[in-house]
Amino acid sequence: MKQTFKIGVITLAAGLVASVIAPTISPASAASKKTLTVGIVGTSDAKLWQEVAKTAKKKYGITLKTKVFTDYNTPNKALADGSLDLNAFQHYNFLNNWNKSNKNAVKAIGKTFITPIRLYATDVKSVKNIKHGATIAVPNDPTNEGRALTLLQSAGLITLNKTELPTVKDIKENKKDLNIKEVAADQTPSALKSEGAAVINTNYAQDAKIKLSAAVYVEPVDKASEQWINVIAVAKKNANKKAYKDIVKAYQTKATKQYLKKTWGDAELPAWDIKLK
Repeated sequence: MKQTFKIGVITLAAGLVASVIAPTISPASAASKKTLTVGIVGTSDAKLWQEVAKTAKKKYGITLKTKVFTDYNTPNKALADGSLDLNAFQHYNFLNNWNKSNKNAVKAIGKTFITPIRLYATDVKSVKNIKHGATIAVPNDPTNEGRALTLLQSAGLITLNKTELPTVKDIKENKKDLNIKEVAADQTPSALKSEGAAVINTNYAQDAKIKLSAAVYVEPVDKASEQWINVIAVAKKNANKKAYKDIVKAYQTKATKQYLKKTWGDAELPAWDIKLK
């Protein structure tokens, strides 16, 4: 009886020691396990990341998983709180503005592609034929709204005051008296149907099966486009970890370039060695 009691005490003590010693492994510490998760928005690039995962496993011994988000607000929060390892959905401009309000918690560690945004319309085939008083939907988050309005300016539809991130309040000339309607970025494809015209980010256009060739105007790619290059981002504390950098290497390959060209043509241009003029 005493021996049974002693064994029980020893077993209990061992269990307590094990519970103290055994660390709780969070996704943010997954690099030590060689398992990482990347967050993307929408499913348009899911197959590409499956290919990247194959390279990561073969060349670097890393198991790479993909988590799909439906909005632009959550993936960076997930990096900051440690529930996600990497994300690949945003451009420099979006990241920089997000960081201003979030203590610079997230850092870009590699370029992916640049994808020009496009203006679509249901009843005209040329931007010149957009009617007086027409409604054009634009994304309502600050960076994409500013980008969309700049596109409308380059298309000759409006004139903006000079500012880093223009809003509808910065429209100083609107000869066609256009109604600029702000909606959530993921709702712009629906707004195209209801309003007749919309500036739509490429990933949402792809997810909605909208033909990119149907656009009536495409954003120019030039020196000013550096801020619109998409990136792989991580929590700042993980920026120098080898496993995370290896994922960038697994992405920035000739195979990725070939995939982008074959799948999207000029919709998504490899940007890690692009020369902007």
